[in-house]
Amino acid sequence: MISMALIPARYASTRLPAKLMLDLGGAPVIVRTYQAVLATGLFDEVYVVTDHSDIAQSIESVGGKVLISTQSYDCGSDRIAAAAASLEADIILNVQGDEPFIDRESLAALLDVFRKDTASQIDVASLMFVIDQPQDINNPNHVKVIVDQYNQALYFSRAPIPYVREADDRAVYYQHKGVYAFRKSALCAFPTLPMGPLEKAEKIEAIRFLESGRKIKMVETKISSIGIDTQQDIEKARALWALT
Repeated sequence: MISMALIPARYASTRLPAKLMLDLGGAPVIVRTYQAVLATGLFDEVYVVTDHSDIAQSIESVGGKVLISTQSYDCGSDRIAAAAASLEADIILNVQGDEPFIDRESLAALLDVFRKDTASQIDVASLMFVIDQPQDINNPNHVKVIVDQYNQALYFSRAPIPYVREADDRAVYYQHKGVYAFRKSALCAFPTLPMGPLEKAEKIEAIRFLESGRKIKMVETKISSIGIDTQQDIEKARALWALT
């Protein structure tokens, strides 16, 4: 099974301008993410897919591989789907460019989905973890996911889901970790799927599969994620990096 990791790296960012080029321990965020994915040793190839020369140069300066993609896309999966068309791979992982703390255990668990007896039934898999900080449940920057008894995604939302109606009841909240594992055929089909009203409203690319009647297998990881979307996030990331 040939597996590759593609890291979509768009330069523009509305919430935190040029966030992928912000310094994290002496190197840009995108370089730290690339190095973390490469260090897992799980992939036959690792590429950064970008629309900007600054990002490309930063990756090439550390010996990394870059695919240039200057067209405008709605989301990262659209961007890497275009790049993946010419690659010889069975499984392609989409690792967001702002995941410098991505861990080997989580990525290995995603790849393992496609080695199990039920693998033929799965085209897309992604990660989730239990939210342990109450303030994160209501944070719209943290995407929540609910699943069925087989860990198939039912819905993703920036709102707190599930809604607990009775005050005495309790619920487990899962946060979506922005990493996807695709069969190449499923990834290449992604841009052909129409963007539905729910994806447009939530701005969550995973919803496109659900609105099209397809399934996403969710894999629970015990390791939480620090994505970088705000100034507070980058400050938190820098503090954590200083401890490593």
